[in-house]
Amino acid sequence: MRKILFIINRKAGTDRQKRLEGVIRRYLTPKAFQVEIKHLEYLGHGADLSREAVTQGVDTVVAVGGDGSINEIAQGLIGTDTALAVIPLGSGNGLARALKIPLKVPLALELIANGKRKPIDIGYANEHLFLSNAGVGFDALIADQFRNTKKRGLWGYAKLVISSFNKYRGPSYKIDIDGQQLEQKAFMFTVANGNQFGYEFKLAPNASVFDGTLDVCVVPPMPFFGLVPLGFYSLMGNVDKTSYMNHYMGKQILVKSPELAHLQVDGDAVPLTSQGQVLFRVEPASLQVIVA
Repeated sequence: MRKILFIINRKAGTDRQKRLEGVIRRYLTPKAFQVEIKHLEYLGHGADLSREAVTQGVDTVVAVGGDGSINEIAQGLIGTDTALAVIPLGSGNGLARALKIPLKVPLALELIANGKRKPIDIGYANEHLFLSNAGVGFDALIADQFRNTKKRGLWGYAKLVISSFNKYRGPSYKIDIDGQQLEQKAFMFTVANGNQFGYEFKLAPNASVFDGTLDVCVVPPMPFFGLVPLGFYSLMGNVDKTSYMNHYMGKQILVKSPELAHLQVDGDAVPLTSQGQVLFRVEPASLQVIVA
């Protein structure tokens, strides 16, 4: 009998939680599954719960929430035999989209019941884990502002982008990609593990969580009207074939700039502990994930 732990982000809302728990019990019956449901109570609780699940022999830990919650829960599962599964209830749902995990709860539960698993690569930006992407440019600035805004979702994010664009001047970065030295001015400097940035935006459409490498996406400084074609080509999945993107690949990327002041991992702002520089690295096939 498979032991499955569901960890639910309380931001889903009380009524929604009750409905969700009913659906879980209906799809994963006691005859075949030993199911336990817990809720996030504090920052870092997801990692604590998943580490505890590993010691208790849990087969699968299900992260119910957005990319930030999934990241936190995954931290306790790295390098173990306990698999991560996802029920995507966030806004962007970048990892779920990259892995083709259904956004509808019943279909996601069917995948969990099937139990097909595959190891995926993980990334680190300094000591911070990322599963989908991490960045130090305009996206990192917006992530820092977004955590303090009450207006969530795509529209809230878009409002921040519009209001902050003209104030942002892309720094000049010194970049080392597996020993290759570059110097480049950039509006966005984002490192992708998967091909999805949420909402179907793909700055690195050919990136894969299974290939053992990271994709480096460098967007040069642009006028405001350049955001429209950048967004369009990102949605179409061919932005890397345009002049709006410089694309590189590597296993270890060091980026430096005296103006480097922000860092985001999987869409969440995190502390920049190493002033003026970030080291990105990949650890191949380090996390077991339930896949389609």
